Amino acid sequence: MIGLVCHISGAKLPSYRVTSTLIKESNWPRVALLECSRVDKEEKRESHSHSHDGFYAVKKVLIQTDEQMQLVKQEIESSKRFKHPNLLPLLDYTIFNIKGTQDGQWKKEAYLLFPLHKDGTIHDHLQRMQTRKEHYPPKTVLRLFLQICKAVSEMHKSDPPYAHNDVKPGNVLLSRKHGALMAVLMDFGSTRVARWKIRSRSEALALQEWAAEHCSAPYRAPELWDCPSDCDIDERTDVWSLGCTLFALMYYLSPFERSLGESGGSLALAVISGKVLWPSFSGDPPYPETFHSLVSWMLKPTPQLRPYVGDVILHAEKLLANLPGRELDDHEMA
Repeated sequence: MIGLVCHISGAKLPSYRVTSTLIKESNWPRVALLECSRVDKEEKRESHSHSHDGFYAVKKVLIQTDEQMQLVKQEIESSKRFKHPNLLPLLDYTIFNIKGTQDGQWKKEAYLLFPLHKDGTIHDHLQRMQTRKEHYPPKTVLRLFLQICKAVSEMHKSDPPYAHNDVKPGNVLLSRKHGALMAVLMDFGSTRVARWKIRSRSEALALQEWAAEHCSAPYRAPELWDCPSDCDIDERTDVWSLGCTLFALMYYLSPFERSLGESGGSLALAVISGKVLWPSFSGDPPYPETFHSLVSWMLKPTPQLRPYVGDVILHAEKLLANLPGRELDDHEMA
């Protein structure tokens, strides 16, 4: 951390000063918006690390237990570990003591400062598009998907590999860069080392319990729902989530959310079966069959049959290169 100046409800952030009293709740829980200026202006950072208009998002976390403290530290360390244009950078943070209001015990609060992406998440956009019965153009789908894949790949390429563990449209921010859509993966609270050797029933149950708390159910890989007592878990849990995310980019929801909407039943059983119900259209479908094949490739219930994210990127890039039509336009943003 570099020098301390920015005050937020008594807290201080090392490198930023609040220049406006505008602090309000955003659309995301525990996140407020504020206007700041950098204190250490001589320090040069990548341009994608800054909010262009001086506004930032600050995430507030109340810490009452050792486990909560560990999770905050894990999120901070993961945010600092990975640097990529499609990964949301942690610009600054602070953790400080506060006095409890009822029991008089001292607790802690953490403030994490991030660039502000005013256009919201892909999930926000998909909800609006579903209401209007609109779809992203095929090129837009692949370009957004490839950016998310490259963010995930940055984590998988580390030594040891890390998994994000909660890839979903609600964790992908959107912004415009030079008139084009830019996807930025956020929320590293579930990020941890990707590879685990499970050798007992107790280890399998512990993994399932952890996943139930940290991985969003409609995007959670089947091996995290029903973990064998003797298996190796790796970063391809994220590839499953990417397959669900690609489906959602086309059809608004995870394939297993959609299956439940049509037939009811258990989400866990739908995921474990890996059966995808594709929507039907009276006219021409909005996407080619090759898109469906890519999703099916990533949604293999057996992890060893799933591709790695590098293979997914190569395949998606070939699909994009072979798509006809014009380049992405700025107005295609929902």
